[in-house]
Amino acid sequence: MTIRELEKGSCSGPAPAGVGQHQVNNLENCLICGNKLDYLEWGREFSCIYCGKKEVGYVYCPGGHYVCDHCHGKGLYEQILNMAITSQGTDPLKIAETMMKAAPIPMLGCEHAWISAGALLAAIKNTGEINITENRIAEALARTKKQAIGAYCGLTGICGIAPAIGSCFSVILSAACSKDQETATTMRVVSQVIGALAGQTGPCCCKNFVRTALTLGCKLVRQILNIALVCDGELVCGDSSRHPHGCRKEKCHYYK
Repeated sequence: MTIRELEKGSCSGPAPAGVGQHQVNNLENCLICGNKLDYLEWGREFSCIYCGKKEVGYVYCPGGHYVCDHCHGKGLYEQILNMAITSQGTDPLKIAETMMKAAPIPMLGCEHAWISAGALLAAIKNTGEINITENRIAEALARTKKQAIGAYCGLTGICGIAPAIGSCFSVILSAACSKDQETATTMRVVSQVIGALAGQTGPCCCKNFVRTALTLGCKLVRQILNIALVCDGELVCGDSSRHPHGCRKEKCHYYK
């Protein structure tokens, strides 16, 4: 999705009056005006500036702008899904980096969960070891989308990237509520990812979380599925200046 599309953007109809007059040129803070966003401890009802949907939210712009999760990722979901299906290579970290650079991804946002699921399944698919169909990739992203909710890394302790990695194992193992070890394995994967991400807070960083989760994901794929993925853990982050809460700098493995 381009900046121009964001300016026009809506998930169910024309943008409300006045929206088109705001230039959307900021992917670090408010998409509409670039102001620093406020993060609430208690939910409030907001109306999405794009589609008008009313919902309880926790992140908003003091300038009166609120964007629902659906509109926040409008157009990007399809783009990420397509990149996951067509990506080459067996290094999920490199696939994810390509996705983050190719699409106008906000510095923070649930789009990173979609990227995590797509990159890991794409890498597994490209090994040729097991049959990962387009439908499996689409299913994993659809499941991820249901559980990846903005700011919930702090509100419930569950970053959407954890169920994103879990969804990959779930679609491969055919985990379901009625099953035993398939579901237990998926749950253990998610718990390990959450544990890894918990060591990377202060503040939370979606870019770091993607890289941390996929690095662990490579190890878990080898342990559980006996598939060896290439995993380049020596990436250097180019987004440190973009973090709206301030980069962790030397505390982050990817900061140079």
